[in-house]
Amino acid sequence: MRNSFSQETTQHFAGKKVLVTGGAGFIGSHLVETLLSFGAEVTVADNFLTGSRQNLAGLSSQLIEANINQPTTNYLPSDYIPDVIFHLASPASPPKYQAAPIETYLANSIGTHYLLQFLKEKNPAAQFLFASTSEVYGDPKEHPQAETYWGNVNPNGLRSCYDEAKRLGETVCGVHAREFGMDVRIIRIFNTYGPRMDLNDGRVIPDFIQCGLQGQPFKIYGDGKQTRSYCYVDDLVAGVLLMVATPAARAETVNLGNPGELTILETAQTVHKVFAALAGQPETTLEESKLEFRSLPSDDPTRRRPDISKAKQLLGWEPVVPFEEGLKYTIASFQKK
Repeated sequence: MRNSFSQETTQHFAGKKVLVTGGAGFIGSHLVETLLSFGAEVTVADNFLTGSRQNLAGLSSQLIEANINQPTTNYLPSDYIPDVIFHLASPASPPKYQAAPIETYLANSIGTHYLLQFLKEKNPAAQFLFASTSEVYGDPKEHPQAETYWGNVNPNGLRSCYDEAKRLGETVCGVHAREFGMDVRIIRIFNTYGPRMDLNDGRVIPDFIQCGLQGQPFKIYGDGKQTRSYCYVDDLVAGVLLMVATPAARAETVNLGNPGELTILETAQTVHKVFAALAGQPETTLEESKLEFRSLPSDDPTRRRPDISKAKQLLGWEPVVPFEEGLKYTIASFQKK
């Protein structure tokens, strides 16, 4: 399943040299696949801390195994000059980034600085997109979250290696846009799901799918009344590409996510419903015996939902894939494996 794109968007990337850091990851690999279909010349830089070579299987992108926490001279050829950089490199799930906190805060801070300094020297007219996150809003006191909200983040909590590093990455982007006039754009990604997710990711959708595949109870943290929103990966990638292809998005920060809001318990019921439908079974209510309640992790946000008014107005973007439909594609992709 793929979104349709305007001729202007596809032509924007056709023939261009594009560097995707973290391109072997879940979202990154879908982005690489779409860029290649547009005729872009794509180079992927990834250290495979959380990405997978299998995600790029069959794709004609150039792959450089590299740690982007190092200066670009350590891994990019001296004659390589990209037209666009998508900076997605970073662990993104709490268990993954808490297991690699130093790599996480360096990728989003000093890694961002090195990449922008590289462009400043090699091609200051190039475009740079930084993949930030809804985590910059922390446990929000404003709901839904608009780009103007400054957030409620614990600067020394378990999640700070990620959310504070993303906030610093945004600062680095802002400095280069203001001081050097560079074409820098920031997206704040909300929960995204789809094929190629890591089922050991630790976040709610892959965790529920893994439990469903193994016939285990769904693990519910806290009382399950906390909320999340879920965006199918093809919708997310469409927003990412529009963010770069839209001239008016220069120097802007934009939320990308699905404004539909579900509690964790409602999410579990929906996943259960889709598993039953794929198995040709009648729809039933998820029994409490199929739920396993656990304590809520530290600093876990109680509510999370994007205000995408800016994305609609600036990019003409909003998600189009219904949650149940996206889940069917996602679960079926793992059942095939």
